Amino acid sequence: MRYQLNEKILSITNSFKIKDEAGNLAYQVVGKFFAIGQNLSFESADGTQLAQIKQRMLTIFPKYELYLGDKHFATITKEFTFFKDKFTLDVPGPNDYVIKGSFLDYEYQFHRSGKVVAEVSRKFWSITDSYGVDIIEGEDNVSILATVVVVDLCCRHTEK
Repeated sequence: MRYQLNEKILSITNSFKIKDEAGNLAYQVVGKFFAIGQNLSFESADGTQLAQIKQRMLTIFPKYELYLGDKHFATITKEFTFFKDKFTLDVPGPNDYVIKGSFLDYEYQFHRSGKVVAEVSRKFWSITDSYGVDIIEGEDNVSILATVVVVDLCCRHTEK
């Protein structure tokens, strides 16, 4: 499935709109206004909360936790590397995702068990302020899209 995200939405609360290939709203990410650290609600198009993204404070490298309901489900971490950024989506079990590529250029991939399972790229959309996320069938769309939002927050919103 292919989704479209806008590069930046002017918002005090870091809100995102995620559309499907046909341009219909599929998901939305809504930030809390007076939260310490990032506290985002990942919602369906009708506003039903599917997950929460919470920034873990006082860490050396950016770390976010993904909650499904009240249950901690996954941890998204920006890893230490010398030359290129790298993220990890730590999910239950041995099949974590490793995310690497050119984050500032919106050209990166999600790797799981040695194969590419999702790709983020500007080439999917001709609109210059948008980028696409292509996720293979059977993968967890919510976890991957939540991680894309975190990567955007870590790599783009720190440029301001």
